[in-house]
Amino acid sequence: MRPFAALLLALLTLGVGAAHADPEPYRVTGLAPGEPLSIRAEPDAAAEVVGEIRQRALVFGCTNDTPSRTTWCRVRVGRTVGWARRRYLSPD
Repeated sequence: MRPFAALLLALLTLGVGAAHADPEPYRVTGLAPGEPLSIRAEPDAAAEVVGEIRQRALVFGCTNDTPSRTTWCRVRVGRTVGWARRRYLSPD
């Protein structure tokens, strides 16, 4: 799937309200110091890694409506947009 199509599909899966939510700053927690959190193309641990979060990210909403039933958040770091596990994100 092309990156733009994957992004559009991911935004639609969050629903209209969540896709337009105001971003909130979150920081990475629960990982070894210096270890980055992967940003994935889709809310799935097997999805392509499109970037990483080293310290902070903007979060646009979270969902656990995923095949694995784990909670993923829509994130942005710089120009990179994707999904990260909620387990490793804490409000800043």
